[in-house]
Amino acid sequence: MNTAPSLQALPDNLINLADHEACARSRLDSNAWAYFYGGAADEFSLAANRQAWDALTLWPRVLRTLAGGHTRVHLLGRELACPLLVAPMAFQRMAHADGELAMAYASAALGAGMVFSTQASMPLEQVAQAVLGMQGRGPLWFQLYLQHDRGFTRQLVARAEAAGYEALVLTVDAPAHGARDRERRARFRLPEGIGAINLQGMAPPPSVPLEHGQSALFDGLLHQAPTWEDVQWLQSQTRLPVLLKGILHPADAVQAARLGVAGLIVSNHGGRTLDTAPATAIALRHVVHALRSAGMDVPVLVDGGIRRGTDVLKAMALGASAVLIGRPAIWGLANAGAAGVAHVLRLLRDELEIAMALSGCARLSDASPALLDPACA
Repeated sequence: MNTAPSLQALPDNLINLADHEACARSRLDSNAWAYFYGGAADEFSLAANRQAWDALTLWPRVLRTLAGGHTRVHLLGRELACPLLVAPMAFQRMAHADGELAMAYASAALGAGMVFSTQASMPLEQVAQAVLGMQGRGPLWFQLYLQHDRGFTRQLVARAEAAGYEALVLTVDAPAHGARDRERRARFRLPEGIGAINLQGMAPPPSVPLEHGQSALFDGLLHQAPTWEDVQWLQSQTRLPVLLKGILHPADAVQAARLGVAGLIVSNHGGRTLDTAPATAIALRHVVHALRSAGMDVPVLVDGGIRRGTDVLKAMALGASAVLIGRPAIWGLANAGAAGVAHVLRLLRDELEIAMALSGCARLSDASPALLDPACA
C-alpha cells in the first residue's frame, strides 16, 4: 500500500489562486474540468459566492500592537495553526494520480484540516494511516452522505471511527443532484479505474415501480432522502461529533443547534445543487445572527468562493470559526500534486497574515463585525 505521495515541482509563475486555476485549466481535460469547475444550471450561485466576498469592505485600524500575533484558532477542542480546512471533494484522482493521499499530506503538512469525502477515489483507511501520525497536522474529518442502506452507513461510520477520523460531516443539502448543464454538455463520465471506492459492496437501492404520471424523483429517489430524524439516528450511531454541511437558512441552523450538533458548515455546495441559492458570505451573516439571538454557541464554518486571505479574514469577522477551501485545492492538486495543494494553502495563510496586519488584527479574535462596518463598533 502506497503511503506517500509523489514529489513534483511547482510550475513557474504561480503567484495566487487565480494563477493556479488558469494553470489547472490547461492541465485538466474537458471531462474533469466540467466536473470540478462547474456549478448548477446557469451557475448564478457559483458566481455569487465569489462576488459576495468581493462586495465586503475591510475598514482597517492603525497603530495597533501587532507583534506576537498569530492565526491560531480553537475548533472542537483542538488548536489549529490557521482556520483553514480542505472541503470534501469527490474523485480527486481525476485531478492527479495521488488524489486524496496528496491532498491529505499537504493539508497535514501545512497544519490545515481535511474533510475526506464519502465519494473519495482512495480508501479511507489508507489516507488516515498516512497522515494521522504527522506532527502539527490539522483535524481529519469524514464527510458522509446517508446511504439508502442504513446498515451499510453504520459500517461506513464504524470504518471511519476505527481509522481515526475525528468527526463526521453530514452533507444535508443534496437529496438530489443539481441540474449541472456544464457536465451534461461535456457528457461527463468517470474515467476507467476511478470511482467511489469506499462505497463498493453496497447493494443497489431498491427499485420503485412507478405508475403513469408519477415522478421518478418525488415518487422514487426522494423516498430515501434524509430528514431531521436521520440526523438524530446518526448521532445515536457514533461516538464522533457530528457537523451538518449545507446549512443556509437561519431557521435550519437553529433547529440543528437544538439537536446538539457539534458544528454547522454554511455552504451551497459550491453552487453545484440549487442555482440562485444565496451566496455563502450572505448566508453566514444571517446564520450567525440567528444562533446568537437564540443564545446558541455552535461553531459555524463556511465555504464557497474563498480565493484570498482577505476573504478568510472577512469570514472570521462575520463570525465563522474556520473556512473550507474547495476548488482551489483541486487546482493545486492538478498542477503539482501534494506540492501544489501545499502552495495553495500557504498562499492563503500568508495572505491572511498580511490582511490581519494591515487591518490591525493581531489575532483572529480581533476580527469583529466592526472590521466590515464601522457602525458595528
